[in-house]
Amino acid sequence: MPEERLQKILARHGLGSRRGVEQLIRAGRVRVDGAVAELGKRADPDASSITVDGAPLPPLPPELTLLLHKPRGVLVTASDERGRRTVFDLLDGPPASLRHVGRLDRDSEGLLLLTTNGELAHRLMHPRHRVGKTYEALVEGVPDASALARLREGVELDDGPTAPAEAELLRSARDGAWLRVVLHEGRKRQLRRMLEAVGHPVRRLIRTEVGGVALGELAPGASRPLAAAEERALLALVGLAE
Repeated sequence: MPEERLQKILARHGLGSRRGVEQLIRAGRVRVDGAVAELGKRADPDASSITVDGAPLPPLPPELTLLLHKPRGVLVTASDERGRRTVFDLLDGPPASLRHVGRLDRDSEGLLLLTTNGELAHRLMHPRHRVGKTYEALVEGVPDASALARLREGVELDDGPTAPAEAELLRSARDGAWLRVVLHEGRKRQLRRMLEAVGHPVRRLIRTEVGGVALGELAPGASRPLAAAEERALLALVGLAE
């Protein structure tokens, strides 16, 4: 197996977050083939003898991928210096290696994937794989055919034009309308900026699906492991199927 950064190996074995295992290394508690490791050390997890406080690495924990219904007002981050509530506060004893796949801004809600599979997370977020993310957006006003066409063709933003999106009008609402939009990119606050650019600022934004995995009837704040079929489909979607 190719050599990897020692921090990555330790985190994968459940010994803490990347920052936490860096502290183990700095404290001189980690050895590789008998020598005290330094930060930045690389090792082959299959061929090297790696110990922490003299003990071998624990077995690899089973991979875990969760679907979480993020409520509005909750942050997508591991911790917040101001003590605000995060998605990890909604989970009961999450493994240290669990990471969120992409983000939803504080005012958005809906489907968020979290996984201990770092390669799966990386590929789901990489634009090369064009993983579809479906949203339902309540916007101000009722978009006409011209506004929908701009979304479908791509919208010029301050960081460049967006890729074409799928967009359809679902229904009118009081002082606005609900749209269904599918993006294949993941820029910061992208959909909010797109809709504002076409003259229809967002009043509420809900992500309902990622890569074919649907939010369904899961209650806000609740989470569940992906079903085996859902996980297999995601792995296949990004070229990780066995």
